[in-house]
Amino acid sequence: MFSALSHPSLRHCRRLFLRNYEVMINIGVHDFEKLGEQRLLINVDLYIPLAESTPRMDQLDEVVDYDFIRTTVASRMARGHVQLQETLCDDLVAAMLAHPRVRAVRVSTMKPDVYPDCEGVGVEVFQIKDEA
Repeated sequence: MFSALSHPSLRHCRRLFLRNYEVMINIGVHDFEKLGEQRLLINVDLYIPLAESTPRMDQLDEVVDYDFIRTTVASRMARGHVQLQETLCDDLVAAMLAHPRVRAVRVSTMKPDVYPDCEGVGVEVFQIKDEA
């Protein structure tokens, strides 16, 4: 089975990540889900070429700042209700890939409180930026 992470364009990349970022969001298609917020865990991996993320002067502007990830997530959350986790993941992936240094991104979301007999339900998307 071919792993996306072995794709040639991801060689020589640095991976930045945000793990289990907990947000309260109005998400869901059911009427009861539209009445209030629920807990959502968000994970993001950004793949950035080493040539564009290896600091020479130990300065923040030489790398992709972690704040970019959190600000991008917060910006999407501020847009209001979303029905599907798939939509949210796709929106976040598109926003992350818009950064000129980001080559690929993986975003996952998980609702941890939906079912009492499992850790959670969620969606994951992985996309490599088109090389043009």
